[in-house]
Amino acid sequence: MGTKIGFVTCVQLGLSCIEKIYSMEGQLDIVITLKDEKAQKKSGRIFLDEFAEDHDIPLLKINNINEDIVEKTIKEKELDWLFIIGWSQIAKKNILNAPRRGCIGMHPTLLPQGRGRASIPWAILKGLKETGVTLFRLDEGTDTGDIIGQEVISLSDKITATELYNKVNEAHITLLEQFWNGIVEDKISLKKQNEREATFWEGRRPEDGEIYKDMALEEALTLIRAVTKPYPGAFYTMEDEKWIIWSARGSDTNGLPVSDGFIEPIEYEIVKQR
Repeated sequence: MGTKIGFVTCVQLGLSCIEKIYSMEGQLDIVITLKDEKAQKKSGRIFLDEFAEDHDIPLLKINNINEDIVEKTIKEKELDWLFIIGWSQIAKKNILNAPRRGCIGMHPTLLPQGRGRASIPWAILKGLKETGVTLFRLDEGTDTGDIIGQEVISLSDKITATELYNKVNEAHITLLEQFWNGIVEDKISLKKQNEREATFWEGRRPEDGEIYKDMALEEALTLIRAVTKPYPGAFYTMEDEKWIIWSARGSDTNGLPVSDGFIEPIEYEIVKQR
C-alpha cells in the first residue's frame, strides 16, 4: 500500500503545490478547503472544485481546520501525511497527530526568522536583503516545527509584493519538487529550529496601509510596494477621496504631498468617501 497524503489549502500557493504534485505523477487521497462563502477577500483565495473534479480527488469543504469532520476524515482515509499550506487557522494537537506521520507546512520566511503573519509585506517593510520559504513539520507552536528544507529568495530594494508573492510561489514549487520523494518514501531528515535566532512578525490589517502626510517619501513608497496586489493596497485620504495606490514614484513637485516630497501615483483607484 502506497503512502496516503491529504492537502489543506484555500490560496494559490497551495494550489500551485497540488498542481506540481500531479505534474510529478503523484496523487492525493483528499483535498480540504474552506467553504465557498468563507474568506472570499483573502489574498490569493482560490477554489479547488475544478481541479478536484478533473483529477477525481475527494473534496471536503470546512469552516475550520479543527472541526471533528477533519480528524474523522484523516483517520478514515488512513493518511500518512497531511499538508497544510496557505491556511491561517492553527491546527490543534488532535489534528496534527491524526495522520500517521504528521502534518507538513510551508512558511514564507527563513525560519526561525519571521514566525507569524504578513511575511511578504514585512520582508519588504523591513528592507531585508533576502527571505525565503521553509518546508517544515508542523507542531503545536506558531511556525516552530522541525525544518525539512529551505529555499532562499534574494530581494532588491525595489521589489513589490506582487513580485515577491510570485517568487514565494515558485519557491513552494521548488521545495515540493525537491522533497516530495523523500516525504512519500519517509526518508526526510528534520532539523530543530534555533530558538535564540527566532523572531515573530505581527499580523497586518488593511488599515495599516494608510499613508500619512507626515510620512517620509521613501517610507511611503516602501509601504506601497509592500502592500500592493495581492494585498489590500496602500491608501492616501484627501478630503472626500480615498486614493488606493498600487504603484507610484516620488516627485519633488507634483502628486500627493508627504513630509519631504510628493507621491506620484502610477496605478491607482479613487474612491469617494461619504
